[in-house]
Amino acid sequence: MEKEKKSGKDEKKVQKRLVKNNVRKIRESQLMSKAELARRAGLSVLTIDRVEKGMPCRMDTKRKIILALGLKLSDKDKVFGPDDDEE
Repeated sequence: MEKEKKSGKDEKKVQKRLVKNNVRKIRESQLMSKAELARRAGLSVLTIDRVEKGMPCRMDTKRKIILALGLKLSDKDKVFGPDDDEE
């Protein structure tokens, strides 16, 4: 039972760190595969998968994805949403 409580807390911590983004939606609207986005961005497919699932990533990774999607850096909020620096 103690393990269940711990895993529940851990799961909540992970969910809190997840960041909703539109990478998958934009990629699919361009009929682009994860592999193609990864190739264009110079990233691994695993990294793209993690980002699409909402895992946190580096600013440089965000930059590469935005450019690989053919967008401008000023479109960052459309792809990744506004920054949450208030925590």
